[in-house]
Amino acid sequence: MTQGRRSLLLGMISCAVLVASCNKPEAPPPPKVEPPKAAAPAVDEKMKRLAAEVYVYAYPLVLMDLTRVAQTAKVPINTFTHKRGVPDASTTDAVSPNADFLYSQAWLDLSKGPVILSVPDTKGRYYLFAMLDAWTNVAASLGKRTTGTEKGDFAIVGPRWKGTLPGGVSEVKSPTEVAWIVARTQINGKADVAAVNKIQDQYKLKPLAAPAKSSAKASETPSGGVDAKTEPREQIAKMDVATFFTRFAMLLPANPPVKEDAAVVEKMKALGIVAGQPYDPGKQEALAAKAIAEGAKSALEAIVTSAKRPGGGADFRNGWMIERDLGRWGTDYGKRAVNAYKGLGVNAPEDAIFMFSQFDGGGHRLDGANRYVLHFDSGKAPPTEGFWSLSLYDDKQHFVVNPLERFNIGSQDKLAFNPDGSLDIYIQNKDPGRDKASNWLPAPTGSFNLILRVYAPKQDVIDGRWVAPGIRRAT
Repeated sequence: MTQGRRSLLLGMISCAVLVASCNKPEAPPPPKVEPPKAAAPAVDEKMKRLAAEVYVYAYPLVLMDLTRVAQTAKVPINTFTHKRGVPDASTTDAVSPNADFLYSQAWLDLSKGPVILSVPDTKGRYYLFAMLDAWTNVAASLGKRTTGTEKGDFAIVGPRWKGTLPGGVSEVKSPTEVAWIVARTQINGKADVAAVNKIQDQYKLKPLAAPAKSSAKASETPSGGVDAKTEPREQIAKMDVATFFTRFAMLLPANPPVKEDAAVVEKMKALGIVAGQPYDPGKQEALAAKAIAEGAKSALEAIVTSAKRPGGGADFRNGWMIERDLGRWGTDYGKRAVNAYKGLGVNAPEDAIFMFSQFDGGGHRLDGANRYVLHFDSGKAPPTEGFWSLSLYDDKQHFVVNPLERFNIGSQDKLAFNPDGSLDIYIQNKDPGRDKASNWLPAPTGSFNLILRVYAPKQDVIDGRWVAPGIRRAT
């Protein structure tokens, strides 16, 4: 083959290969890999947190309202109801009953103007009228410590009232249109009942003759019907978030937040809570609405858990558990809610300090199989401008059957002091003998608890500089 023909053939082969290459379909490009998408959040944590915080803030107001509605369904607003007898070992409808006082109470509606409270001359007898606002704060204290024991007239006025009071009437300001008076009149055993009942009958409430007009109607139920049978805490536990926040919102116009609550008021706005208007979670996006419901639920669970935890936030000294900073809550909304759940109507520290013990000074459980002594050195009994008492309860927090029918003992009793001025209280099941009978607080055969109550305590007690000595097991 000539050189020319060989060149032509090679050229034709190269061209065929090139054409074949050009006509061959291109390989598909590799699939495009998308970056993984972040999983959608299961709940809006910010809204959940906001809902929990507002729920804790709102809880005492709603609980107080439900309690008011239930109680005023039986006794009219602005009217006293009285406990007429001293609790004893047959009293099982109350936990840790108090035999120091006979109680009186009244719910006030101040939306239509002031309500005049009249008290008689108790002739030196200790009494205390604690007035709580709708948020469970002790707004005022009347009685022997603050206003004396002579006859007096006091005008309880709401936050928006302006006017002139009659001569001789002292003004007492309530920061909310709803107020609750819890009155305690000191009693010295069953023989003193008739005298105290006579005093109770002279506690009077009446509206001022020309009450100021107000659009707020604190005595009306904000929403829903009246349930006077179901315990208020149980009613709240059954509420969905819309019902709870609606009731809260409808209570706000008559019971406004104070300026210190400004931060939580902004959180209420973020949730869509408007004073005086029903709450509609449907206005929120689904994720936010779910978060709000979960936040409310978690807040209630936290309140209940904290309330049932023994000694949460208390000071423990010498076997005694002590809480001093109650009744004036400030912005400690958590403590306010927990204590509301545990029981409404706590005292302000300057009115009373309670100390609770289940243990002796060595840390052993108190038990009637043993004998105990509570010893106060000379001049070291509870410092008070009022009086003090020591009460004993069984493990169900009820009084204990005993031959003396003595359930508490204290400074109002005829106690026998030791020659050196010291004082011994004998706490035991068996009679300690005639020489010690005046100072004997009878105990059951089993476990028991003690509460030391100091009324109108001096500053050393309030500040914690004075603490009760440990209970000593006698040999």
